Amino acid sequence: MTELTAEAKRTAQAWIDDHLTELTEWHTHIWELAEPAWREYRSQQWYVELLRSEGFEVEDGSAGMPTAFSARWSNGDGPTLLTYAEYDAVPGNSQAATTSETPREGLSRFAPGHTDPHSVLGISTLAGVLGAKHAMEQHGIAGTLHYTGEPAEKMHGSKVVHGLRGYYDDADAIVSFHPFYMLPLCNTARWDTQCGAYYSKVYSFVCDSPETWQISSADPNSPIPASHSAARAPGANVALMQMYTASRSMLDSMLPATGGWSFSDAILSDGQATADNLPQRVARLQFSWRTPDIEMAEHILKILDRNAGAAATMAHCEVEERWVARSRPGRTNHTMATVLYNNLEQVGAPVYGPEAVLIAQEIQRSLGHEPSDKPFLAETEQLISPQDAELGLREHMPAWQRNWTSDDYVEMSHYAPLVRFYVSRPALQPIEGAGPYPSWVMNALGGIPETTAPTIVTAGKTIAGTFIDLLTRPEVLAEAKREFEERTSADPMPQLLPKDFEAPIELPWPDYSGVGEHRHW
Repeated sequence: MTELTAEAKRTAQAWIDDHLTELTEWHTHIWELAEPAWREYRSQQWYVELLRSEGFEVEDGSAGMPTAFSARWSNGDGPTLLTYAEYDAVPGNSQAATTSETPREGLSRFAPGHTDPHSVLGISTLAGVLGAKHAMEQHGIAGTLHYTGEPAEKMHGSKVVHGLRGYYDDADAIVSFHPFYMLPLCNTARWDTQCGAYYSKVYSFVCDSPETWQISSADPNSPIPASHSAARAPGANVALMQMYTASRSMLDSMLPATGGWSFSDAILSDGQATADNLPQRVARLQFSWRTPDIEMAEHILKILDRNAGAAATMAHCEVEERWVARSRPGRTNHTMATVLYNNLEQVGAPVYGPEAVLIAQEIQRSLGHEPSDKPFLAETEQLISPQDAELGLREHMPAWQRNWTSDDYVEMSHYAPLVRFYVSRPALQPIEGAGPYPSWVMNALGGIPETTAPTIVTAGKTIAGTFIDLLTRPEVLAEAKREFEERTSADPMPQLLPKDFEAPIELPWPDYSGVGEHRHW
């Protein structure tokens, strides 16, 4: 490491330390907004305004997505390095930043809340970008920082669209971060086993002509084409139920019981109004499935498409299909994983101080437990090398499986050398005999400044250091690009959606009611 590289890293780290109060305040703001997929209006606007104030050129609503953005800052000719913010929350998970189970003030517990939390993800990467920018200015380091706003990660929403529109084409390297949530991916980087394929599709059953179900049943003397006593089509709700029950009952026949694949659903509500005795005109069902490879994902798709056609026929409906996401498995890069983990080692694992410990102990008391001297999960304050983390993952996977779990960073890995890394989010050590902590505990810890600050500091400094290495050590970036080209040539994966694919922002996702400061979920 050259003296310039070392000094620039110290400068970036000092900037993050000096601005930690601001960073945690910014995080609290995004966490409190807690806006779900495709409806992150205020969160996105906050990022846009802040980045412009920091000197970035920002495209508001990039790639036709109102809650996405693309921001660039340049300090002269040099590599273009990319990372991103996420800020979508999850409906039905409202939790206040407190030590007991309670929704945020004035909201139902079924309002959205941050679970992973993506609020920490975004502010951590922002800290890394702004720290690197400050170091580049202070030390005359040339290059471009590209920072994108990626909505709807929970349904793999924006990254495939940004990719199709060319937003990643000029990236020389990409850093992808997520707060830890599953061991052994804690304070480490992925090595060989990247996330797998993810497909998500909405089937809309539309009954536009219920009166044609049995024309002979209509009263010829009635001026109303289909009186309430006439036979009418079963309608869209029946089609939805047929689709739902058929697809759920066939799960055991879709794929083998091994391989870590999963299948989930959501019913999107619009067009129902009241329970009148008229046939339902529209019903929408979203299925999402995560698989280790594309072949498995395509097999599930064929089954669902057949089921949808059969359900529509049974209920006298038409079926409309709308892709939400169709993501390829990720592509690994050992060079990027190595340079990033070296920086993570230099920074060190998060450390939860006395204030964080007191908060964790108060949560334990609220659940009726005797507080622990060391309440946080031990692994949250420990590093694990990418190679050791890989060994831990493989212990629980069949030999044929090459990918595990799901996240839409995988799409970005097909455009440039990418590293996926994790820094621990606050999690409590299980108490023997008490079972797992309820989900609200992790959600609450993700919103309390004293417990989230260690994640932001560690991840931010690691990103800034990695960027500085890539900007000042051209041999590292050259090797990462050589490896990327080699892996791409050996295993090409074409895009799965057409170039003109548009984000499904028009579907009835959970949205605000009211306007201005009176908006609620």
